[in-house]
Amino acid sequence: MEQVYASIELGSDSIKLAVCELYQKHLNLLAATSIPSRGIRKGLITEPELATKSILMAFRSIEEMLGIKIKKVIANVPNHMAEYKLIRGECDVRSGLISSNDMINSYKAGIKANLSPNEEFVTVVPIDFKIDGKTVMKDPKGVPGKKLVGRAMMVTTPKKNVYSVASILESLGIEIVDISTSSIGDMNCFKNEALDKCISAIINVGAEITTVSLYNKSIPVSTKIIGAGGNDIDHDLAHMYKIELSEARKIKEKFALAHVKNANIHDVYETVNSDNVRIKINQRAASEVVMSRINEILTLAKNELKDLTNKPIQYIIVTGGMSNMLDFEYCVRDVLPSASKGTVKLVGVRNNKYSTVIGNIIYFLNTLKLKGMDYSMLSEDEMDEISSPKENSNDDTMLGKVFGYFFGE
Repeated sequence: MEQVYASIELGSDSIKLAVCELYQKHLNLLAATSIPSRGIRKGLITEPELATKSILMAFRSIEEMLGIKIKKVIANVPNHMAEYKLIRGECDVRSGLISSNDMINSYKAGIKANLSPNEEFVTVVPIDFKIDGKTVMKDPKGVPGKKLVGRAMMVTTPKKNVYSVASILESLGIEIVDISTSSIGDMNCFKNEALDKCISAIINVGAEITTVSLYNKSIPVSTKIIGAGGNDIDHDLAHMYKIELSEARKIKEKFALAHVKNANIHDVYETVNSDNVRIKINQRAASEVVMSRINEILTLAKNELKDLTNKPIQYIIVTGGMSNMLDFEYCVRDVLPSASKGTVKLVGVRNNKYSTVIGNIIYFLNTLKLKGMDYSMLSEDEMDEISSPKENSNDDTMLGKVFGYFFGE
């Protein structure tokens, strides 16, 4: 039977919601939507009522595509003030053969010793396990042993980051089966064998913020938030040409290029400015404004990486909604010659604004695998409804709650 998973990210510009199925070890997209968001600033919920309406629209959009209600999700929580702590915990192996419960118990001990009262636990990213002080393995299930020591990176955030997201989803009857952050989601979206062996970084350029995350062998170790993103380009264009922000956004999304390399001076966009004067904007001039801001954002990200580590970074990946802009890769090459623009490779959603939600599903699947568990967010009856869609009924939805799958609760 197929296993189905849903993941949501509450962005400043849009709510991203994706539903995927795991079938014969392959992840396939069932549906994805991006709904303009309101009540969210710089990745944080500022007006819950407006945010709730936007989130509800995203769920309705997906439900119209699939013909069923989505009642469970993996929720992305803001990276603001996230902390990454290397933890170590140990436990006795009672049965003589290491089980997934023993692995979880070793992590529990490390979490308990390192979690501060003002922090909210998000997840642990496994590193390795040591058996009887000798053998080191990433997945020791079924191996003989008496004592197990687990190492992991514990991710925490301020409590409000989690509760602000959880309270809204619960009010809509949506159960949160796991929580994650963009630093975890993005890495799992682009993870490969090369990243598992080196120091790397991912830069996610969003609408209002840019997230810079540093990794050691794919394990997140630090995150910085830059208060700049694609919306700054809208303001630049609006100021330059004395036009409305909505018109500036149209120019950015439908006319200008991210880099002047292929911009055409003879390609013209006509509009009316605030003085009610009809003006003509050529593509090269508009692209110069866009490129200047993108280069500034990437330069800020580059400087943050220098502050995060003095060690050489072998791989830098740039993702996020802004990276979808035509010729964005030329800006990356100008500012970060060793970096590359990421590409979400899941068929049906080749758009970098979905890198976090898709990556969070992949990470969730990896945690299930580590525990030796199978799990689906849809029942067999609901799967049948996807195969034979019918009109949605007004069934009662579940009261949501946050629980960590590492704890099996």
